[in-house]
Amino acid sequence: MNTQITQAFRANHGVVGGPFEGKRLVLLHHVGQRSGRPYVTPLVSATDRDDYLVCGSLGGAPNDPQWVGNIEAGSGRTTIEVGDRTLTVSTDVVRAPSPEWERLYDIWATYWPAAREYEKNPLRNSRNFPMVRLTPIAE
Repeated sequence: MNTQITQAFRANHGVVGGPFEGKRLVLLHHVGQRSGRPYVTPLVSATDRDDYLVCGSLGGAPNDPQWVGNIEAGSGRTTIEVGDRTLTVSTDVVRAPSPEWERLYDIWATYWPAAREYEKNPLRNSRNFPMVRLTPIAE
């Protein structure tokens, strides 16, 4: 499914329909922490000033998505695609419990209300979804 979303994103200048209609998506580039393989993951993105916020909810699954571990193991920089642009960004994984996590998660859940439904997934094991702040770096 990620391949189809990525293709639609690129073909339509960052606009994707279906459950993502009207929402901002980014394509997050990351490298597998064990495999070294490059990946591109489409993610719903809220904003906090100039930063992009993405959430490792995985639909309320019991474990963090692999891309979160890849970002944590990475260099602290990566690229994202936003619309027709590719941006270099710094990465900051923010985990609960912390006031900053609460603030960022509230921004994201307000933008993507399905997050509140993910919280109800019985498989979640009361996991707090990691938030990732992507800050554009001027080049």
